[in-house]
Amino acid sequence: MNRTVTRVIGALAASVLAIGGLAACGSSSGSNGKGKVYYLNFKPEAADQWKKIAETYTKETGVKVNIRTAASGTYEQTLKSEMAKSNAPTLFQVGGPIQDSSWLKPYLADMSKSEVYKQLQNPDLALKSDGVVKAVPYAMETYGIIYNKAILNKYCEKSYAVVKSADEINSFEKLKAVADSIQEHKSDLGVDGAFTSAGFDSSSDWRFKTHLANMPLYFEMLAGHITGQPKTLKGTYLNQYKNIFDLYLNDSTTPRTQLSGKTADDANSEFATGKAVFYQNGTWAWSDLQKSGFKAGDLGMMPLYIGAGDEKNQGLTTGSENYWCINSKVSAADQKATEAFLKWMVTNKKGQDALAKDMGFVTPFKSMENIKSENPLTQIAQEDAKSGKKDVTWNFTIIPSTKWKDDLGSALLAYAQGTGTWDSVKKAFVDGWKTEYDATH
Repeated sequence: MNRTVTRVIGALAASVLAIGGLAACGSSSGSNGKGKVYYLNFKPEAADQWKKIAETYTKETGVKVNIRTAASGTYEQTLKSEMAKSNAPTLFQVGGPIQDSSWLKPYLADMSKSEVYKQLQNPDLALKSDGVVKAVPYAMETYGIIYNKAILNKYCEKSYAVVKSADEINSFEKLKAVADSIQEHKSDLGVDGAFTSAGFDSSSDWRFKTHLANMPLYFEMLAGHITGQPKTLKGTYLNQYKNIFDLYLNDSTTPRTQLSGKTADDANSEFATGKAVFYQNGTWAWSDLQKSGFKAGDLGMMPLYIGAGDEKNQGLTTGSENYWCINSKVSAADQKATEAFLKWMVTNKKGQDALAKDMGFVTPFKSMENIKSENPLTQIAQEDAKSGKKDVTWNFTIIPSTKWKDDLGSALLAYAQGTGTWDSVKKAFVDGWKTEYDATH
């Protein structure tokens, strides 16, 4: 776990929490005088677990904890709406050191003296503004290409298989050869495609305009020894980005023309029902996959190969976009109650189990470093981190704005549907970066 945590320091340590200003309404304390907690949760897949642990905390302490979960893709919009109310969230989150959410700065309380900050294995992971701790990470996550072991093993036993084991897939060239072969023999294998649909509904498009876009961004920054947020990009690895995206489109369960309305639920369903072998997603997907009937031993996860760098020694993609913030505009009692709730979550066994076991998070806290997650995808990530392979860092946290991601997503969808060209994707990626960097600076 320690190695996994330290891998993201380079992406975060030099960064500053660039969030700037609007006034807010406060919220009143609980009637018991202890204050209350209202958490606006970012992660829909953990909604049930948060409600359950909130009820436990209230029963034990008498402090009311209200949990609301924003719908996928609507967090900032929901947060703005909730912050304008008299009963605003006391606890919320930001996604990384560079935000285009300039209105948030007055809401960020100083967390320097909080127990949750003191429990960080590495304090440099916290996000600061003007040298003051404003946000504390609570989950380190990993993503790659999840695969159905049973179907891939079935494929490997076929006479037409181009590999005899999933372990042989250690490069984009190998991944493409396997995916093309599966697509060619999909009827014999009983699947609709090698990959799940690359849906561009808002519940799904982040997988391509953010998580997949991280790959060319990561390799450009690595090759150029770039730290922090660059003013411009060259787009050095956009041809490799095209390679993997084309693979998703061509070896898919779904025709390219039908992707605009395809959702994350569609992709999950295709994977869960055995209609696809590969599914780009991360450790957070286990909750939904488990509900769909998967057992711990049914899944594997491999790195996101795009044909760049030292692929044989490439690990999974690990980082965080999950940072707790306390609302400085709510009452002192509510702020104190929220601090106490976070302390309980990371030091009390029930809170720890909720984070590490029920939600499946790899946490960066000293108090939890010996807790083993029951999430099999997290276990795969932890083993990968110990293997000596080099983790790919989460560089998408330095993307200059949501508009950059949205414009890139629109260009990717147009390309997929045949109404746009890859040059438009390049323009959105490179020119759009400079435009948005200039606009936010």
